[in-house]
Amino acid sequence: MTSPALPVLELTRLRTSRVDALARMLAAIDRAGESRQFHPHPFALAHLETLCNEHRQDLHYVLATGDTVVGYGLLRGWDEGYAVPSLGIAVHPEHRGRGHGAALMHFLHSAARVRGASRVRLRVHPGNDSAIALYRAVGYQFEAAADSDGLLVAHKSLTP
Repeated sequence: MTSPALPVLELTRLRTSRVDALARMLAAIDRAGESRQFHPHPFALAHLETLCNEHRQDLHYVLATGDTVVGYGLLRGWDEGYAVPSLGIAVHPEHRGRGHGAALMHFLHSAARVRGASRVRLRVHPGNDSAIALYRAVGYQFEAAADSDGLLVAHKSLTP
């Protein structure tokens, strides 16, 4: 008798084969009323497909199990010439509290180091307490004042 296959968690670069699943995850974030807190780029399928271009410097990763994207992480700013990338993560509302956000962040920090970044930055809404707690737990230092958009800005050094 064969045992049923156990779920597998995969972390891969965003590919066209995962765009529909990522769009479903982003729609779940929107339905939960959280798209105001996570909006690094347009969520339209056509735009998500452009992010799969291998010649981009920015990095976009999905954390998935089967056909479900449970997390999305990105490092952007390199395409525009910035030396310090901006990190962004989102976890599917139904898959939170399982360590996916921290796993994405640790991976993205390693990916930034491989690309030669000495630090990363992020912005977060001041009322997003769970995200702020995660960012502090993984070593982000917050600036004293919010930026011109009212967002908190934090940096993490990637050097030992």
